[in-house]
Amino acid sequence: MTELTELTAVRLLDGYRKGEFSPVEAARAALERAEAIQPEVNAFVRLTAEDALRRARESEGRWRRGAPDGLLDGVPVTVKDILLLRGAPTLRGSRTVDPEGRWDEDAPSVARLREHGAVFLGKTTTPEFGWKGVTDSPAGGVTRNPHDPARTAGGSSGGAAAAVALGAGPLALGTDGGGSVRIPAAFCGIFALKPTYGRVPLYPASAFGTLAHVGPMTRDAADAALLMDVIGGPDSRDWSGLPPATTAFTDGLAGGVRGLRVAYSPTLGGQVAVRPAVAAAVRRGVKLLAELGAYVEETDPDLTDPVDAFHTLWFSGAARVTQRLGPEQRALLDPGLREICAQGARCSALDYLAAVDVRMDLGRRMGRFHDTYDLLVTPTLPITAFEAGAEVPKGSGHRRWTGWTPFTYPFNMTQQPAATVPVGTDGDGLPIGMQLVAARHRDDLVMRAAHALYEAGAAAGVRLAGS
Repeated sequence: MTELTELTAVRLLDGYRKGEFSPVEAARAALERAEAIQPEVNAFVRLTAEDALRRARESEGRWRRGAPDGLLDGVPVTVKDILLLRGAPTLRGSRTVDPEGRWDEDAPSVARLREHGAVFLGKTTTPEFGWKGVTDSPAGGVTRNPHDPARTAGGSSGGAAAAVALGAGPLALGTDGGGSVRIPAAFCGIFALKPTYGRVPLYPASAFGTLAHVGPMTRDAADAALLMDVIGGPDSRDWSGLPPATTAFTDGLAGGVRGLRVAYSPTLGGQVAVRPAVAAAVRRGVKLLAELGAYVEETDPDLTDPVDAFHTLWFSGAARVTQRLGPEQRALLDPGLREICAQGARCSALDYLAAVDVRMDLGRRMGRFHDTYDLLVTPTLPITAFEAGAEVPKGSGHRRWTGWTPFTYPFNMTQQPAATVPVGTDGDGLPIGMQLVAARHRDDLVMRAAHALYEAGAAAGVRLAGS
């Protein structure tokens, strides 16, 4: 029998229903895997084994009675240490956060999971306050890539991506302010979705404002759709949250891509230098979409790199996060975080509003683009995973993590749904991701196209990285 740690959430639930195995067996297997991978990969800041096994036993009793409680009853899940999990400290990768707080509240997405019977394995690693596209912090150390521990897992949801890739729970909650579920998912070879802003409620509100999204990180698109059907439930604590979706995301998965209008932009109009292995793998993914019946055109959106405006918004948010810290606490921060906080503190209100103007114009242009095209396809990243513990690849000339993530952060600015699907590996066996982007509120199209790719890969006997 396939090991329980290799099964998707959909398959686990089917097994519970048929009595093939139990939530307790699945939880124990996931916890054992988490403990086994921790010394080398460092995916977790805390395992909540006692609580996980208690919840798994309760779930097992419900399944025996034929009365599961919710859509994810008994499924192991991890929570990024940015999101509140009742009973466990949320330190956000920082030595400036007091672990002796009350910790008596769940984030909205966590609360919905608890209502649906999920089993919480623990908290996954993040860079300090989720500020960069790799995962290392003064408090949590360096998180490493499952395919090569000398390389980074990406970030800022790096621990979540590594955990899913290595079987320490099929489902993970991550956050994405500039690519933070898509970057590590692409580097680790799994699926991740940054939903339309507000689709998944967030509380407490992020200091990075409406750039910040909560999203699923999973082994495939079907699991992500199931997770979205749970965590997309409304929560009154998020004043900017959207109303509930009118249909279940799982119901729309099987629609395929036939007839969809797909724009393929390999370099955003020559603005991005993409490694040949990445370009070739993504082109094969695009070809598969065409073979499945999509109308594919190689074309570019009307998009100029908004990195300066993004930096103004992002650095100002970072400065706000650390605003109340005294000199002694500030000295404990990640040096890179201290640098961007200092830059952000120098931004004026007019600078911030000018960046908002750039953002609004970018949103307008992408809205018009999607009048013509249902989906935009790009590489998720122009490179594969580089050395662990570094913010940028050695010799790249980049100053900040945004230098090597030009395909991800623009779509935080526009609030569009964007997902990454693994489409192959490079010569070193490192995963390559392809990004799917749709108009705001069309999360269903992104997941439908991703699911079609997974289904086609399985039908052709192709094992996608992370599948």
